[in-house]
Amino acid sequence: MQVFHIRYRNAQGALMRILNAVSRRGLDLASVHAEYAGQDHAVTLLLQVTPKQTGQLCREWHAIVDVIEVRSGAALHSQEASGWAPHPPASETVAQQSARAALA
Repeated sequence: MQVFHIRYRNAQGALMRILNAVSRRGLDLASVHAEYAGQDHAVTLLLQVTPKQTGQLCREWHAIVDVIEVRSGAALHSQEASGWAPHPPASETVAQQSARAALA
């Protein structure tokens, strides 16, 4: 798993262009976290990629006018287990969440 941290100006369509680069390659978005970061915005992506795909994504993201900075690094196993756990579906009730947790 690879973690990508991307800072960008919040111009119209900037986040969609960043996410489009991933979806065009047919990669699963394990986790996406976008937030306000001072004057700019930041998005953190967790992806399963090869070194070649990492290079392609970084090049494409740097080519986007509104992208300010792109950083990447290997995801730590502890991050995958705790901080990057997928959220349950919004339609799931508390009882269903409890039952699912009991099975885990």
